[in-house]
Amino acid sequence: MEKSAKKPVVMSGIRPTGILHLGSYFGALQNYVRMQNEYECYFMVADLHSLTTHPDTKSLRSNVLHVISEYLACGLDPDKAALYCQSAVHETSELYLYLNTLAYKGELEKTTTFKDKARLQPQNINAALLTYPSLMAADILLHRALYVPVGKDQEQHLEMARNFASRFNHRYGEIFPEPVAFNFGQELVKVPSLDGTGKMSKSENQNATLYLSDDDDLIQKKIMKAKTDEGPKAPHSPMPNYIENIFQLLALTSTRDVYEKFESGYNNCTIRYGDLKKQLAEDMIRFITPIREKAQDIRNNETYMKEVMEKGAAKAAESAKRTMQLTREAIGIKYF
Repeated sequence: MEKSAKKPVVMSGIRPTGILHLGSYFGALQNYVRMQNEYECYFMVADLHSLTTHPDTKSLRSNVLHVISEYLACGLDPDKAALYCQSAVHETSELYLYLNTLAYKGELEKTTTFKDKARLQPQNINAALLTYPSLMAADILLHRALYVPVGKDQEQHLEMARNFASRFNHRYGEIFPEPVAFNFGQELVKVPSLDGTGKMSKSENQNATLYLSDDDDLIQKKIMKAKTDEGPKAPHSPMPNYIENIFQLLALTSTRDVYEKFESGYNNCTIRYGDLKKQLAEDMIRFITPIREKAQDIRNNETYMKEVMEKGAAKAAESAKRTMQLTREAIGIKYF
C-alpha cells in the first residue's frame, strides 16, 4: 500500500491571461509563501485553461514567464514548491477525460463562470469552456490535493471538484480526497481598486489597479488620480467607500504610525488628501519596486527560468503518475 504524503498537499493555479497585481499578492501570494514551508505545494500556471477564452497564443509564452518570474520574486522557492505549466503534465488531460464522464451537461451549463464567459464571447462557446470545471478538478485531483486556496469566484468550481471526487470514489473506489478551500483560517484579503468600484483585477479597471510590474511614475500617477472629495465636514464622519479604499491600501504597505496620523487627520477634519495620496504612492513604490526589479532580473535569466519550470514539471509529473496509476487500476483499464 502506498505511503501517504508526509505533508498535506496544497494545489493552486493562475491563468496567464494578465499580469499580477497588488490583490494577487495580498490575496494569494503571501499565503503561498507561507504554505510552501508547511505543506507539499503545487502551484501551476494554467495555460490550457487560457485557450478557452484566449485562442490567440502570440503572447502566451511571455505571459507564462511573466507570472512565474513574479511568483519567484514574491518569495516562492522552487526547492520547496513545484512551479510548473499545466500543459507540461500530460496526465492532466487524461484525468480531465475521465472526469468528463462524471460531469453532466445541466450542471456545467449552470456554472456562473460559464454563463458569464458565454455572454462575453458568444461566437466562441466551445466545449472546453463548458467543461472548465472538469479541467480545474483534474488539476486539483491529479495531486490528490486536500487544500486549495481559492477566492470567492472559484468556490463553485471547488464544490464541483468535490462532487467529481465523490462520484469517482463511489463508482470506482476511494482514490481522491474531497478538496476544501484553505487560507490559513483567515478571511481572504480583498484589495480595493483605486476608483472605489470593486477590487483590483488582472484585466478590468487597469488604471485603478496597481500591478507588480508598474514603474514608479505609473504607480504615482494612478494613485494621485484616485477619487477623493473636499474632506469631512464634521469630526469622526463616516468615510465614503472611495476614501475608505485609500486607507485600506495605506494599511497594507505603510507603518502603523503613518496610518494613525492620517486617520487622526480625517477624524479631526484636518486631512489633506494630496498628502495622503503622496504618502501612499511613496509606500507603494517602496513595496512594488523590489518585486518588479527582481522579477525582471529573473526573466532575463532564461537558463534559470527553464531550470525552474523543468524542475517543477518533473515533480508535478511524478505526483501525477502515481495518481493515474491508481486511477487506471480503479477504473479497470490497466489490463496487465
